[in-house]
Formats: sequence, structure tokens, C-alpha cells
Amino acid sequence: MRPGMACMMDNQLCVCVQATHVTPGNLRAFVQAKLRRLSDGAMLEKRLRSTEDVEQAFLDRRDMEYLYSDNTGHILMDTKTFDQVTVTDDLIGDAIKYCKPNTVVTTLVHSGNIVSLELPNTVELEVTECDPGIKGATATNQMKDAVLETGLKTRVPPFINIGDLVRINTTDGAYLSRAKG
Repeated sequence: MRPGMACMMDNQLCVCVQATHVTPGNLRAFVQAKLRRLSDGAMLEKRLRSTEDVEQAFLDRRDMEYLYSDNTGHILMDTKTFDQVTVTDDLIGDAIKYCKPNTVVTTLVHSGNIVSLELPNTVELEVTECDPGIKGATATNQMKDAVLETGLKTRVPPFINIGDLVRINTTDGAYLSRAKG
């Protein structure tokens, strides 16, 4: 069980949002999973033991390009057929903070409907707001707050200035490195 994996749980299609492998002391190991039911978006918590079988649902993976957002939702375009699809805020969630126009994302499609999005591992975004750096401040692990072009807030090293491109990890929103612009 991994995040992004689709499965049939109680005869309904679910996507794993979070999975944690737990090994408590002398007891048997289990997986604590958070699942999102695709029919109504409800979140389920399941404890799965190693003896339980989970029926995996197979989803079609399609590369789609994020174009723009408007009041109806977020517009994605299939890179092969050039068909445009509108995705709701509930489906895309916080992933929109990592998407700028022309970002390619992998969508998971089941029965013709987009059920989940997978972002690239890293994205490059421009810093739009941050405090000025302090000269001579070379203490280790010193970070400052920054706001990126998509509205994402993160912590960056003191040498990063407004207008710099930074590489961000999409799993936790952490600064990785300065990007070449």
C-alpha cells in the first residue's frame, strides 16, 4: 500500500492518501492507511494486517499539462489528444501550489474520470517575497520565510533573494537548492 495507489475497499474505489507501516513492540506489524473514497470524497482510516488481501484497482496514467485556473476549476490539457478537462479544488487540493502554467502532471484516470494527480518530484518556482539576507550570518540551519510565485510558503536559506529560482520538493514543500535561471 503506497500513496497514490488505487484499491477496492468495501466494493468502492479508493485512493491511498497516506500509508504508515507500524511495528509495535511484540505485536504484529500492520499498515495504517488513510484512503479517500472517490464516489463522495470521504476520508477513511483502515488498519490492514499482513494477512488481509487488498484488491488493487488499475488506473490509466496520462500526462496532462496544467494550463490555468478560473472560477469553474483548474484546466488541464491532455498532452497527446489536446483535450481540455476541468478539475475541481477537492481533487487537486494543495497540489495547485506546486503548479504554474505549463507544468506537466500525471493524472490517474478510472472509467474516463480523473481520480488523482501525481506531481513531479521537484518543481522550480520563483521567489516573490522574502526578508533581505543578513550579511555575515553563517550559522548553520538558519532559514527565512519566503513566498513563491504560486503562493506556496516555505523556508529558504538567507542567501536567496526576491526573483531567484528555487527547486522545491513536492512531497513536503521543502527547499532543495537554487535553480539555474
